[in-house]
Order: sequence, then structure tokens, then C-alpha cells
Amino acid sequence: MILKDALMCAGFSLALPVGQTLFKFAAVNNARLSGPLVVRLVTNVPLIGAFAWYGLTALFWFYILTRVPLSTAYAFSIVGSGLVPLVAWLVFKEPLDWRFAVGYLLMLGGFAVIMQGQQALAAR
Repeated sequence: MILKDALMCAGFSLALPVGQTLFKFAAVNNARLSGPLVVRLVTNVPLIGAFAWYGLTALFWFYILTRVPLSTAYAFSIVGSGLVPLVAWLVFKEPLDWRFAVGYLLMLGGFAVIMQGQQALAAR
């Protein structure tokens, strides 16, 4: 994998927790809104931002997949998915304990194994 592709995959993996954080902000904001559900949905600015963010990241994902095999690119999402609880802890003060750190380290270990396997396959 060339550096540009790896950086794009890493950028996408960081975009995932940003999107999830936007959705959480939208959920918190929804509790402050009043009126019927439809009105709350169309007036919830963080929700509209979250949908826009996911639209842009979907286009970015499509572009990545024109350059990188799905099996390689998707492995990067492991890294981003594991960051979501960390962001929830930092931003929303949601509880975490030591098991998160252990689990995330196991995920990163799995990511490293996947990437080594992909490099071995590419070298053939």
C-alpha cells in the first residue's frame, strides 16, 4: 500500500468517530427541542450536520475503494471504531474502565496482524 492510500484510509477511520460524535450531539440537542418528531428532526442542526458529514465520508470511502482493496481499507475502520468510546469518554463524560484499554489494544493488535498479512500477499 502506498503512503497516500494509507493516509486516506487513516483519514477515513478518523472520520468515523467524528460522525458518531455529531450524532451524539444531535441526540443531546434533540432533548432540548420541542414539537413533533418531524419538526425536531428538520430543526436539529447537529443532526443535519451529521448526515452531511456521513454523505461526504461516503463519497470519500467510494474514492478510497477505487484505489484500495476493500479487505485492506475496511481494516482501518477497526482503528476508528475503537476511538468512538474514547471520544464519548472525553467529550460526553461517558464511563470507561480498564477493559476498554485492553480491548482497544487487542483491536490494534488485530489490525497489525491484518496489515502484515496484506503486505505478505502484496509481496507475492
